[in-house]
Formats: sequence, C-alpha cells, structure tokens
Amino acid sequence: MQRPNPLIPVGLIFLLAACGDKAQLSVSEGTGKDPKLPDPTQTFIPTVNIAKATGWPSGEKPQAIEGTQVEAFADDLKHPRWLYVLPNGDVLVAETNAQPKSGGEDDGFSIRGWIQGMIMEDAGASVPSADRITLLRDTDGDGVADERSTFLEDLRSPFGMALVGNDFYVANTNAVVRFPYEEGQTRITAEGSQVTELPAGQINYHWTKSLVASPDGSKLYVGVGSNSNVGEKGLDKEKGRAAIWEIDPGTGEYREYATGLRNPVGMAWQPDTGELWVAVNERDELGSDLVPDYMTSVREGGFYGWPYSYFGDHVDERVEPPAPEKVAEAIVPDYALGPHTASLGLTSAEGNNLPEQFRNGMFVGQHGSWNRKPRSGYKVIFVPFENGEPSGQPVDVLTGFVSEEDKAQGRPVGVVIDKEGGLLVADDVGNIIWRVSAAE
Repeated sequence: MQRPNPLIPVGLIFLLAACGDKAQLSVSEGTGKDPKLPDPTQTFIPTVNIAKATGWPSGEKPQAIEGTQVEAFADDLKHPRWLYVLPNGDVLVAETNAQPKSGGEDDGFSIRGWIQGMIMEDAGASVPSADRITLLRDTDGDGVADERSTFLEDLRSPFGMALVGNDFYVANTNAVVRFPYEEGQTRITAEGSQVTELPAGQINYHWTKSLVASPDGSKLYVGVGSNSNVGEKGLDKEKGRAAIWEIDPGTGEYREYATGLRNPVGMAWQPDTGELWVAVNERDELGSDLVPDYMTSVREGGFYGWPYSYFGDHVDERVEPPAPEKVAEAIVPDYALGPHTASLGLTSAEGNNLPEQFRNGMFVGQHGSWNRKPRSGYKVIFVPFENGEPSGQPVDVLTGFVSEEDKAQGRPVGVVIDKEGGLLVADDVGNIIWRVSAAE
C-alpha cells in the first residue's frame, strides 16, 4: 500500500472529508430499469466517504427484514469474500484478498494512489490474503456450522468456485485451476492443474475472478474486471479485461463472451429464461449520483460500454481517444442497483425458504460505497422478478452494517442459498458468514 509523502501537508487528510460533491438524488432514483442519470460532476480531489471498518461488538448482528431472522452460521474467519454450496450441503468460503504489490509500473507515490490506499485501509480491505478455501458443515441442521476444515490452501487470491461432476474448479486471481473431488471430502490434498491463465500482472486493479459453470457443465464463465477506473493506465493494460470469459474446461480455450463490463463480479443463472445474469461495478469519480452499478442479463457477444460510455450512449469524456463507433453499439443494462453501492454478490432466489415475497428474483450483496455522500449500499437487497425480468424496486433484506457511530461493523459480499433454503451472506469485515432464514 502506498504511504503519504512527508511533504504532503497533514491538513490535506482533513480536507479530504470536506472535498467532493454531495448527492442531489436518492439512491432509489438511481435504481431500477430507468435510473436518473444527471450530468457528471468532477472535482480535483474525488469524493471520499468511507465507513471505517471496526467489526461487530460482541452479541451484535445485522437487522433482518420482518418475517425473517439472522444468525451467525460461522465466525472467526479471515476476510471471507465468496461462497459456494456443494451438493451434499457443505459450504465453501474463499478467505481471500489481493496479493501484495511486488514492485513495478504501478508503484510509487501519487495523490490518487495515496487516497486509494487510505480507502482500502479504512474499509478493512488491506489485510493479508489467507489464500485458502474453508469447508463449513452443519451436522445437526440447526443453521450453525459445527465442523470446519481447510478444504484447499496455498492458493493465489482464490475467489470463484464451481463443481462439475468430480472436477472442482477455482478461479485464482491469475488462473482457473482444477482439482479432483469426491462427495463428502473435507480436504483436497491433490495438486491442481491449470485450465486457463487469467489476466493478472503487477497492476491487477480488480483482482477478483468470479466463476460459474453452465447448467450442463460444458462451459465455465469467468468475470474479469478492468485494470483501472476508466482506462487511465492505458488501454493496452486492459487486454482481456472488463469482460466475461467463456472457457472450455476440456481444452482451456476461451473467448470473450461479453465485453465492456467494468467489473463483472457475481454471476447467476435465471431459472425461468436460462439466461446468465451478472452484477457489475461501474466507474467512479463522476459525482455522487453517477454511475449506478447494475445487474443485467448477458448477451453473447454483447458490449456494455466501458470505458467509453455508461448506460448505453452516455459518453465518458475522460476516455482518450474516444470511440463513437463503440458507444453506438453499447447495450443498456437491464437494471440499475444505485450509484456506488458496490454490488458484488448475486444469486438466484431459487430454492430459498424465506417468506413468499422472496420466491422469484435475485439477492444482491452490496459491499458499500466510498465515492458517495451520503453513503450507499452496505446491505443485502432482493430484486423481485416477473417473467424472467426485474419488476419493481428492491427490498432491503439485511441492514445495520453501519453503526450509529458511523462505523462499518460489517460489509456484505458473496450471497448464496444453502441446501436447507437459508440465505448465506459473507461479511468480510465482520469475518462472519450470516444466515438469514424464515422467522420461527
């Protein structure tokens, strides 16, 4: 992490909180099928408004929507980010973070880098990566894991996971790797084999690599985020990035299935239509009201605008050189999730046992903003669907991650439905997996 130059006035630290703009619209106005998109607002110093990470006080927990309850499924984890449920009900959690910088073209002091470093530290995102996947098992069905084991270790910033037959796939930050798996196995000791190399390198701005298998297991889909906010490091550094890759697990060959997706993270199959959906983090530093993150169905060969435009043909004037021909083909996303909410987790509601209103739709884990005043996100929401499409405004499912003292007690990331129908939520600041179920 970059440290401040001693020549930078200490007072600048205090000025950061006062700099930047304030939102003129509500989060709900930037949410839905037709979000409001005001004119961009740029400031010399970006808006910085992060909730300092503190963790949960003893006995405290988030607030679940009426008709549901929430309890800790597992705690004392190390930066749990992503979740996967095996067919036998075992829950896998990737305890992971970015790799430390090893020196190179992205090192050295800069104001932007210093600000980003402070944001990461305050947000609780600068902890070392455990580089492992932990298995959690609930043997008595009480909604709390009573057994845990190290399922895989010595990985490299693992994130996405998928099981196809007896092949277990992990998306490390630099490669998709395959391991042999037998049902009920609590630890894999066999050496993995590389399927496909993924973009990483010394910059690796968006390091997470999400992963989902096609329903028939013939293809793997990997989300690869951009290497910058809007290409400011040079578009030559963006090769293969801001895209969803389609990989043949047998040969390792891949193609870019969809592009122009700044940071595609959570992916899920919509059960009614069979379409692939993705949650995407949009760009920063255009003001507190821009740009909404979004979820969208993914069109094969589709281009979604990054870095040249957002939400269709809204041109980002910061990008040089411009590409009007690319802007003209940019697809408008299906559903905005509010500006700067950092919507990361995404899972279909299929199979949950929560109240009836949650039967058809998608759950979204919103990690929370740093570039908006007032803050947005820091909660888990549910987007209802009808006929395979989002319908209406989202519903808050799990809130209370920011305390009355304005501290981040937790930050939700990955979401998944467990075998018993509960909603599991990875909290990488609280180091807890929360479980939401129907109220008794």
